[in-house]
Amino acid sequence: MPLSKTALNQVIRPVTARVNPLGNWDIGSCDLAELVKTYGSPLYVLDEASIQSACRAYLQALREHYPGPSEVLYASKALCNLAVNRLIHEEGLTTEVVSGGELFTVLKAGIPAESVTFQGNNKSFEELRYALKEGVGRFVVDNLDELDLLSTLAEEIGISPNVMLRVAPGIEAHTHAFIRTGEIDSKFGLDLPSQLDEAIRRISRRPLLRFLGLHAHVGSQIFDVEPFVATVEVLLDLCAKLERDYGLPVAELDVGGGLGIAYEAGDDPPSIDAAIEAISLAMIRGTSQRGLSLPKLIVEPGRSIVGTAGATVYTVGSRKAIPEVRTYVAVDGGMPDNPRVVTYGARYSVDRVAAGDNEELVTLAGKCCESGDILIKDIQLPKLKAGDHLVVWDTGAYCFSMASNYNRLPRPAMVLVAEGHSEVIRERETFADMVSRDRLPSRLGGQR
Repeated sequence: MPLSKTALNQVIRPVTARVNPLGNWDIGSCDLAELVKTYGSPLYVLDEASIQSACRAYLQALREHYPGPSEVLYASKALCNLAVNRLIHEEGLTTEVVSGGELFTVLKAGIPAESVTFQGNNKSFEELRYALKEGVGRFVVDNLDELDLLSTLAEEIGISPNVMLRVAPGIEAHTHAFIRTGEIDSKFGLDLPSQLDEAIRRISRRPLLRFLGLHAHVGSQIFDVEPFVATVEVLLDLCAKLERDYGLPVAELDVGGGLGIAYEAGDDPPSIDAAIEAISLAMIRGTSQRGLSLPKLIVEPGRSIVGTAGATVYTVGSRKAIPEVRTYVAVDGGMPDNPRVVTYGARYSVDRVAAGDNEELVTLAGKCCESGDILIKDIQLPKLKAGDHLVVWDTGAYCFSMASNYNRLPRPAMVLVAEGHSEVIRERETFADMVSRDRLPSRLGGQR
């Protein structure tokens, strides 16, 4: 598949999205209206070609711009699913997880444990023990408590884990406050310099812990290369300090992820190639200035791998026109399948599946019993009626991952599409699924 300098993260729709001869939008040569007939709605649709394109763009950019060893970690929290993880692994990326559940999913997908990196600010005893026994390849330690717990478990099991230390670099990325992670006032990472120094001292007293390097991540949905460059500078200063003060070489530097994607016309994130080029140049220049060898460069994209690949198809239900105020058009989903709108104030682009000229200004409302369940406010669309289908673009990242059963709405099915073929990779939940874990106490008629 040819790659262009205009990367997937800079466009609103999947690479295969088009209006077909019937006048309907399709993805992966699959008509969205036909997909709804087959699988129901709401429906998550995921474009295989778009995921492949993004993976290949990262790998190609590193080959072109960074002369040292490198690795692309998929941040699976963006969309963690058996098929998605396996597809990305087969494209040559390794995998980052942040919980025992994500680790279990990744391993069930057939991904080798040694290619997995375990992140997270509060890994439990059970999660660390599970990861150690499975042979996870790399632990990113977030705090001193975790370092001690990991060391104790490693000695108990008789395993020497590979360890990276996450630091809080004190860099503010201009994004939503909930997804900024690199500032000093953050729950993530070791504070500089005292906690990092203490962590290094503790590692030196624990011979089973194999120190690999440093990690930092400044946030998500970032539209500027400068936070990434600044992160490299901070990390390289720390590398020089560790070599100078402790004689400890740093073999690997993980500069995090967070590259943004375009959700609306006018959004202008740096391309994947431009971001990797800026990071690589900062690494090459910075190591030369400090007399350091080039470490392994690790980046960990999530949203920019799967975000644009995904779309959600809804069916229109009721309308409410308030003269001279607003027209509400309700769809059969909303905040349970896409909580990013109410959580982050996220904005999306939408089309009627049967393409047409824009004729009316409407507000798309979800079906939850919440006034705030609004998907998109004040958008021009073709005239809509009950039974029409709408496609909301760029829902591949953090929609399924954060989805809920609020109002006891079943989570949608997810289909993977490619070259005219569609296949379910996540079954639609049923009402029975939602009550399957509920229990009636015996005094209310339940069985003992």
